[in-house]
Amino acid sequence: MTTRVLLVEDDRAIATVITEALRDEGHDVTACSTIERRDALLAGHVFDIMLTDVMLEDGDGLATIDAVRDAAPDMPVIVLSAQNTLDTAVRASDSQAFEYFPKPFDLDELAQAVRQAVSRSPKAEADDRGEGEGALPLIGRSRAMQDVYRMITRVLRNDLSVLVTGESGTGKELVAEAIHQLGARRTGPFVAVNMAAIPHDLLESELFGHERGAFTGAVSQQIGKFEQANGGTLFLDEIGDMPAEAQTRLLRALQSGRIRRVGGRQEIGVDVRIIAATNRDLVPMIAQGRFREDLYYRLNVVPIHLPPLRERKEDIGALVRHFLSQAVAEGLPAHRIADDAVAILESQLWKGNVRELRNVVFRLALLARDDLIDRQTVVDALPSAVDAKIPSARDGIEEALEEWLANNPQPTGALYHGALAAFEKPLFEHALRETEGNQLRAAQLLGINRNTLRKRLSDLQIEPERFVRRR
Repeated sequence: MTTRVLLVEDDRAIATVITEALRDEGHDVTACSTIERRDALLAGHVFDIMLTDVMLEDGDGLATIDAVRDAAPDMPVIVLSAQNTLDTAVRASDSQAFEYFPKPFDLDELAQAVRQAVSRSPKAEADDRGEGEGALPLIGRSRAMQDVYRMITRVLRNDLSVLVTGESGTGKELVAEAIHQLGARRTGPFVAVNMAAIPHDLLESELFGHERGAFTGAVSQQIGKFEQANGGTLFLDEIGDMPAEAQTRLLRALQSGRIRRVGGRQEIGVDVRIIAATNRDLVPMIAQGRFREDLYYRLNVVPIHLPPLRERKEDIGALVRHFLSQAVAEGLPAHRIADDAVAILESQLWKGNVRELRNVVFRLALLARDDLIDRQTVVDALPSAVDAKIPSARDGIEEALEEWLANNPQPTGALYHGALAAFEKPLFEHALRETEGNQLRAAQLLGINRNTLRKRLSDLQIEPERFVRRR
C-alpha cells in the first residue's frame, strides 16, 4: 500500500530533494510550506506520516503541533530542523515526534525512518514535562553534538542505565544533569559521586552508607549515596576508578535494586536511575581483569560519547559567548569578542576541552581592557597562541591558482573557462570527501541543488560511491 506523506518545508530546494527521494521509495508525497496550508491539508485529507520543519514561513511548526494531534492523533511525525540545539531536540521529543533529524541529514536515514514509522503501531505517550528549557546545560550545533542530543532525547522517558564516555573536560556531568532535569525523575534528587575522589576503603560506605560502630570512626549511622538518590538519579563519575570489591557490591545492587549498609543486616530497597561516566576505555580494562565485564554491560545499556572540543571547533564561538555571559553573572565585566579573536581560539588544541576553554574565557573577561576582546588580547592570554597570520582557505586557493596559471598558459578568451574546468573537479571531490559521499549534504556545502550536483558529477565523471565511508 502506498504511504501518504505530508511534507511541511519552506526551503524549496530541500523540499524538492526530499520529495524526489521519498517518491523514489514509492511514497505519495504532498508538500507545503506554511502552517496554514498544512492545517488545510490535514482537514481535507488523510496522511500516514508528516515530516515538518520547525521554523516555517508563518510560525513555529513545533509550537503548533497540538493542531496536528487534534486532526490526526495517530499520525507519526518526523521533525526536521536547522535550529540544531538541545532545546530543539527536547522540544521534538516533548511533541512525541517519532524521530528528529538536524539539518543537514542523510536522505537514506530519513527514508528508513519513514519506513519504520509507518510500519509500527502508533504509541500515544503522555508526558507532562514542565518548563525550564532556558536552563539546558549543553551548547553546540556541530554534527557531533547533534548525535549527543538525539541520544539524550531517546532516554528521557525510560530508566535505562547510561554510560557517558569522553575525555576529561568534555562535559559528561552536564549530560547526566540534562537527562535528569529533562526526564521523568526531574522532581527527585540528582546525586553525583566521583569515584576517583574517594579513598578506596571508604567508597562502599559512601555509596551504601554504614551503621554506627561498623568500623573505627563510625560514631553514627550514615546514609549512603544510593539512599540519598532514592527516587532520582545517581551519577557515578569516573567509574573506571572503582576498586574490584566495590564493583561486585555495585553490580549486586543494580541487579537486585537493594543495598545493605556497611555493618548492617537489613536490606533496603532503592529506586534510582544510574548514569555512569568515564574518560577511560573500559574494554581493555576488562581484558586486564581491572573492570568486571558483567558490570560493564549492566552500565552500558545506552552509550553516549562526548566528542573532544578539537573535533567540534565550529562550536567554539557559541561556547565562548556563552561563557562570557556566565562571567558577567559571576561579577566580571561584560565583553564582546572579535571574530579574529575567536579564530585564534579555534586554532588551539584544547587538551582540557570545554573546561579549559571556559577558564580561558573567564581569564579574558578579567584581563580585557576594552569591552571588545580583540585578537591581541587572546594572544597575550594564551601562551600556546602564536601571533602569526592565520592561514585561510583563500590563501591556499590563490597559491594553487597562481601555480596552475604559471604551468598552464591559456589562449586569449579561454582563461576563465580553463581555470574553472581545472578547479571544478577537485572542488566537487572535496565536497564529497567532506560529506563522505552524501550528495544532499555535498550540494548544501557547495550551495547548489542536488540535481545540478548530479549533472556535474556525471559530466566530470566523478563517482560519488568512491567517497562513501565503509563501516
